[in-house]
Amino acid sequence: MVTKEVGADRTPFAAIADPTRRAILDHLRAGELGAGEIADRFPVSRPAIARHVRVLRQAGLLKERRDAQKRFYSLEPQGLAEIDRWLEPYRLYWAARLTELKAVAEEIHNADTDK
Repeated sequence: MVTKEVGADRTPFAAIADPTRRAILDHLRAGELGAGEIADRFPVSRPAIARHVRVLRQAGLLKERRDAQKRFYSLEPQGLAEIDRWLEPYRLYWAARLTELKAVAEEIHNADTDK
């Protein structure tokens, strides 16, 4: 049986686990969007998108700005810091692997040109 930890759905990791929420973040990379503009970009109901936006806000990934009755959302870069810290060792791992791959490819290339 899987139990749900209290507050677990408010973490940045849980928030980006959903492809719709990742797509919302992708749309907001270009800048602030109104709630309706976000909803218009998806083939699901506005209430469903509102729930996704709420999860992203609670995880600290979005900022909300209100102008009268309208709500506008933008990325909260600091919210991605936890994810960035977690990814750092993997960036180092892949950089090392790519350096090794380059060395092997150059060795093969040099061996072929020496023939």
